[in-house]
Amino acid sequence: MENLIVIFRTVLVYFIVFLVLRLMGKREIGKLSVFDLVISIMIAESAVFVLDDVKRPLWDGILPILTLLVIQVSIAYISLKNRTVRLLFDGRPSMIVNNGKLDADEMRRQRYTLDDLMQQLRDQQVENLNDVQFAMLETTGKLSVILKEEQESSDDDNSSNPTDSQQNTNTIPLTDQIRYASLPLPLIMDGKVQDENLEKIEKTRFWLKNKIQEKGVQDFKEVFFCTIDHKGQLFIDTRQKG
Repeated sequence: MENLIVIFRTVLVYFIVFLVLRLMGKREIGKLSVFDLVISIMIAESAVFVLDDVKRPLWDGILPILTLLVIQVSIAYISLKNRTVRLLFDGRPSMIVNNGKLDADEMRRQRYTLDDLMQQLRDQQVENLNDVQFAMLETTGKLSVILKEEQESSDDDNSSNPTDSQQNTNTIPLTDQIRYASLPLPLIMDGKVQDENLEKIEKTRFWLKNKIQEKGVQDFKEVFFCTIDHKGQLFIDTRQKG
């Protein structure tokens, strides 16, 4: 009889934990931030709590699980609306390789060793650190890598052959491009201008306003997300109306 009770409680707790994780969102399955990891561990501990002792009421384990669910969903919802809260719980990505150079100070702050770096580069089939232009350590611990752009041999040929260079009518003059050493920078997030990133590219809100107006957007608040890459190309995603 006791074995049947254990089986019943196990099956019941399994479906409760399964349902809770589904309600917490697919983000929990794909990646775990520190906050997500803490919540997941506590849910697991609460589930085991009532399975170890069949004499304890199931509610002693279900109530903490439901409480954790409310905490996680509430903070996730607030994080969607408030970037400050999002950064508080998820943290910021860390630049490990910036424009081809290792940032030893940032690696030390993150307690991230060269062995860790080389291992994650190998996981992404990158054999030579010299091929890396940018490497960003995400809040989940995953390393995002952008490789250096290869220099095309045709560039040298074009500079020495005037007739060939005249055929490149689609080439944008380098002086008309915005060049800066960084990953794509967010300029607008949730309708709010990221002034610190504008300073990095030595641009103003007036410049940004003109750029989004060229795309048919009149106000910063209409923009959900806007980034600029190292070639000066803007990506703009507007808020959905209604």
